[in-house]
Amino acid sequence: MSKYVPNFITLLNLSSGLIALIYAFDNNLKMAFLWVCLGIFFDFWDGFFARILKAQSEVGLQLDSLADMVTSGVVPGLVMYKMFENIYSLTGTDVPDDFYSNFIPYIGFIITLASCYRLAKFNVDTRQIDSFIGLPTPANTLFIMSIPMILSQSSGDDFIFNILSNPYVLMGITLLSAFMLNAEIPLFSLKIKQLNFKENKLQIFFLLYSVLLLVFLQYLGIPLIILSYVVLSIFNNKFQQKQS
Repeated sequence: MSKYVPNFITLLNLSSGLIALIYAFDNNLKMAFLWVCLGIFFDFWDGFFARILKAQSEVGLQLDSLADMVTSGVVPGLVMYKMFENIYSLTGTDVPDDFYSNFIPYIGFIITLASCYRLAKFNVDTRQIDSFIGLPTPANTLFIMSIPMILSQSSGDDFIFNILSNPYVLMGITLLSAFMLNAEIPLFSLKIKQLNFKENKLQIFFLLYSVLLLVFLQYLGIPLIILSYVVLSIFNNKFQQKQS
């Protein structure tokens, strides 16, 4: 019976992603964010329990990627699409007659396409057994999903609000997201392999650091955490090279 536990947790991830999709379609990006966070929580623990219970399987691997494709692929693409649509209502300017008929909002789905390719690559890349190459889709999703949350905490004359409500900035973030997902940059795994501090000290340090940023900066801390993750991974790679 224990072999089914990780797959059940993975299905909870998928269920959370589906609910997040419904909220995103309704333009309720706050609730979409909360359900995505819950899905990513389940995504973290399914692999952990698979290792602890020795229940790893090919079906579990494929199921995990399919669930991630929804929660960490389709949802962030749709949210970026919605943010492009919401720009004019956020800034209080008139919507051009052809705005909804042009291609600009669909740029957001580049994130979905890049996430799909990233997940497919991960499934066949033997280099990514103990670490990641390129930004993991859940981390990228948190980065994208944090933008509407930051905007909700900002006012119309706020510097950060003006930056993040600029369509060209959103285009740049979308392209940067797609690049980072598939860049050949080794990043340390965020998953705790076993209940051992020595084996997981980098992950534990990063977790505590992330909690502090979230406490003091709230949603603004999320993109800083993602940036720190990339920078810390680069330094960790150099340290590992010197050790070997």
